[in-house]
Amino acid sequence: MTFDEAHATFIRRHTEKRSGERRGRLERGHQHAEILFLRNVWWPLRGNFKDLHPEYEVLDWRRRPYFADFAWLPGYMKLIFEIKGYATHVRDMDRQKYCNELNRETFLHAMDFHVISFAYDDIEQRPDLCITLLRMVLSKYQPSHHPVSRAQLAEKEVIRLAIEQSRSLRPKDVERHFEIDHKTSVLMLKRMCAKGLLRPSYGGSRERIVRYELAREAIDYF
Repeated sequence: MTFDEAHATFIRRHTEKRSGERRGRLERGHQHAEILFLRNVWWPLRGNFKDLHPEYEVLDWRRRPYFADFAWLPGYMKLIFEIKGYATHVRDMDRQKYCNELNRETFLHAMDFHVISFAYDDIEQRPDLCITLLRMVLSKYQPSHHPVSRAQLAEKEVIRLAIEQSRSLRPKDVERHFEIDHKTSVLMLKRMCAKGLLRPSYGGSRERIVRYELAREAIDYF
């Protein structure tokens, strides 16, 4: 099934289930930016629209309806995806709208929704970046489709640790995080270097590796 066929079925199915303003909002709100996100980012990564809800209604703290661009509801997790254009969400936004948007995101977080925002310019011009970031987000909530060894799980955790620290890793960082000895941490880091996931950083004499930098290929490992 092509994207256009799957998308038409997806929207028709949700439209048939709705009435009143919820249906009207779907017909009015699901336009170019939202379709571009599905075409350029979601479809290449997922290949289906399972558990995805367009123009998803949530009541805010004032009991007023708010329609998110998309909600992904696979069961126990609740993710909201917003596509934000510069003009609408930055250039033309006044102070009150800005406050309301921040308050809404905080309220959604309190209601156990996780809000993920993508810039329209990235979706249009840099979809590969959006796909990589979305893959990282979704990988936290779904098991792999292939058997995963304990070594692979550990390597992904090392990558997450490096991303969180926003700096190069020392063997000591890995030792503390996994509660393992120094030799085991060094072997793990060197194995990841051999796979191209990390790059060694040498000391002044360049005789001894002192740190490990995250390689670009590591992001695609998820």
